[in-house]
Amino acid sequence: MFWMIWTLSHRPPIDGIFLMTPALAVGKPVVLVLASGAGHRFTASGGKLNKLHAALAGKAVIEHVLESVAASGLTWHLVTGVEGGMGASVAAGVSATASADGWLILPADLPLIQPQSLQHVAAQLLEHAVVVPRRHAIPGHPVGFRKECQGRLLQLNGESGAKPVVEWYRSQGLVCDMPMEDDGIVMDIDTLSDLARIEKLIQTSRRPGDPH
Repeated sequence: MFWMIWTLSHRPPIDGIFLMTPALAVGKPVVLVLASGAGHRFTASGGKLNKLHAALAGKAVIEHVLESVAASGLTWHLVTGVEGGMGASVAAGVSATASADGWLILPADLPLIQPQSLQHVAAQLLEHAVVVPRRHAIPGHPVGFRKECQGRLLQLNGESGAKPVVEWYRSQGLVCDMPMEDDGIVMDIDTLSDLARIEKLIQTSRRPGDPH
């Protein structure tokens, strides 16, 4: 059993959400939940607030993501307030968890992600330097990176995220493309239409008597 630690600041990184994450586990990766994006496409589509705070089936989008991450049993770290694009957020998260044995990169706008998907990618890192999950051949998240990728991840910046690192390791034949059955690895929220579509999926998947 791992000791549980509270990660607190003067105010929560996400309003109303306090964070609790397991201490670093030897031999297992840390999930980096990226929540720094401004979400311009969401507001341009008519959204009135940050998309991660938008209500989805009775809770904020990011709450769905954090619940799945917590249920995976993996250590996680929430990356907020970083400027410079997704690449800079990845670099900041890796720097903040420098003693980890690997990382799973997970944008915080994937509310249907399943805990098992995180676990499966983490398990594949035992055999591969980089793991890219795919649904119907479409690349998704989380993308997994082993410890040996740390130096290149720390150099990231800009909007391309960790793609340059994936491309370099692919050129070396060290990337595992992993087919998965979880639609949640590719169903992100960029617009109000995306939010409504995922809301409908959640509502139609519930059975009579399920909690709301």
